[in-house]
Amino acid sequence: MATGMNSTGRTVFLAQIDGLLQSRQLPDAERACNDALASTPGNADVLLRLAHARQQMGNFDGMLEAVTLAASAAPSRLDVKLVNASALAHCGLIAEARAALSDVQKAAQSDSAGLRHVAEAWVHLNGFVNAEQCLRRLLVLSPDDTSALFALSSVRVALGDMTEAETLLDAVIAKARFDHDAFYNRSTLRRQSAASNHVVELQAQLKAQSIGGRKPSSAGEVPLCYALAKEFEDLGDHARSAEFLFRGAGVRRRQMSYRVETDVEAMAALEMAFPTAALDGVQVEHDRPGPIFIVGLPRSGTTLVDRIMSAHSAVASLGELTDLALAVTRLNFPAGNKLALIGKSAGMDFATLGAAYRRAIGGYGAGKAWLIDKTPANFLYLGLIVKAMPEARIIHLRRHPMAAGHAMFKTLFRMGYPFSYDLEDLGKYIAAYLRLMDHWRRAMPGRFLDVDYEELVHHQEPVSQRMLEHCGLSWEDDCLSFHENSSPSATASASQVRQPMYQGSVELWRRYERELEPLARTLSGLGVTI
Repeated sequence: MATGMNSTGRTVFLAQIDGLLQSRQLPDAERACNDALASTPGNADVLLRLAHARQQMGNFDGMLEAVTLAASAAPSRLDVKLVNASALAHCGLIAEARAALSDVQKAAQSDSAGLRHVAEAWVHLNGFVNAEQCLRRLLVLSPDDTSALFALSSVRVALGDMTEAETLLDAVIAKARFDHDAFYNRSTLRRQSAASNHVVELQAQLKAQSIGGRKPSSAGEVPLCYALAKEFEDLGDHARSAEFLFRGAGVRRRQMSYRVETDVEAMAALEMAFPTAALDGVQVEHDRPGPIFIVGLPRSGTTLVDRIMSAHSAVASLGELTDLALAVTRLNFPAGNKLALIGKSAGMDFATLGAAYRRAIGGYGAGKAWLIDKTPANFLYLGLIVKAMPEARIIHLRRHPMAAGHAMFKTLFRMGYPFSYDLEDLGKYIAAYLRLMDHWRRAMPGRFLDVDYEELVHHQEPVSQRMLEHCGLSWEDDCLSFHENSSPSATASASQVRQPMYQGSVELWRRYERELEPLARTLSGLGVTI
C-alpha cells in the first residue's frame, strides 16, 4: 500500500486483505499486511488486519504486538481497544483484558454497535453482569434491537433468571419471526407441560413456506426441529420427539464438512505423545489449593458437579474456559496442525504452561482459593495438566455411553461438538474418548477421581463428600443445595442445574432404543459394553 495511494486505492487494498482473511489464506494475508506496513508504518487499519491474521494462525503474542502498535497509532478508536482486549485475553493476561474492556465499556455508552461488541467480549471473559449492563444500555439507545434482546436473554439464563429470559425471547419472536434460534432457546428454559407449551406455534412456523417471498432456510429448520423434539419429549410423546430430532440433526450434519476420524486420530496421537513412561511418577502436591478440573463428555454431569462443588465457601467456578487451550497453542506456536501441536506439546516447558494458566485464571478475580475449570474437553489435556500443575485436582464424570450419546444428540450445540449430529460419529467419538480415558487411568493411577453420573444422582451426599475429599475440602451442607448456587452458569444445562436433583434423565435413552440402534451398533463394534 504505497504512501501516495488515494482513499479508493486504500479501500480496495484493505478489501483484498479481508478476502484473504475470509478465505483463510492466512500467511498471504500476513504478508500483504507486512508489505503494506513497510510503506505506511503505523497504519491502524492494516495493523488490525495483521492482528486478526495472527490470531487465526495461533500467533497470539504476534497478535498483541500488532494491536499494541495500532493502539499507539489510533489510541481513541473503539475497534482498536476491543481487539486489544481480545489479544490480552488470548495471551492469558485476563486481569489486563478485563481492565481494558472496562475502559472500552465506559467509552461506548453512546455507541450501539460498540456496546454490542463489548457485551459479547464480556461473555467470553465471564463478565455476565457487565455484559448485562452493556445490553441494557444498548436497549435504551435501540429499544427494538432484537439481537440485543436475544443476547440479554442468554445473559439472564447464565445469571439464573429463566422467567425474564423467556419474556425477552417472546419479545424477540414477536418482532422477528425468523429468528429461529430464539424459538429453540425458549423451549429449553423450562420443562414444557400440556397446559403451557409452544408445540402448535413451532409446527406452524416450521410449515411456513414463505414470508415476504422468502423460504425459511435450512439453518432455521434445524433449531425449530430441535425445539419441537425437546417439547414433545417433555410432553411424553417420544415418537414425535424422535421424528423431529432426527430431521433436525440430519439437516445440521449435511451442513458440515466435519470428519470424526480427525478427532479419533487426535486422541490416538495423545496416547502416543504421553505414554505411561512419560507420566509415571508424576509429581503431586495436594497439600495446597489448586485448580479443579471437571472433565468428561458434554452432557455427562459436569455442570451438576460444578454447581455442587462451587456451593462450597472456598470454591468458585469460572465456568467453561478456553485459557488452557489458548496457552497450549500460544506456547507451542508455530505448530501447523492439530497433530503437530500434540507432538510439540509433549516436549514443551510444563512449568511455563502451569504458570501461564495460573496467571490467567487468577485474573478473573474470583477471590477463592480453589477455582473450577469445568471445560468438558479438558479430558484431552490430562497429560499436560498433571505435568504442568502438580497441585491440580481432577474429577472425571462418567455416564452410560448410550445415555451420554442420547443427551448429546438431542442438544443443539451450534458451533461446538460437531460429532454430536450423527449417531455413528457419536459412537466413534465416544469409543475413542473411552480408550483415551483408559490410557490416562493406567498411566497415572489415582491421579483423578472417576464419578459416575448415575451414582451421583441416586446417592448425592456420599458421592459429593467423596468429591470434596478428593479436592482436600471439608464438608459443607450447602453443597447439597447446589440448585440455590447463585454463581453464573452458561452451559447447555444452565436451566436444569437451577432445579433440585432430578433422576428422570438417567434411563430416558431407553425410550429411544430403536431409534438409537446405530449408536449401539457402532459402540458395540468398537468394543464398548453397553
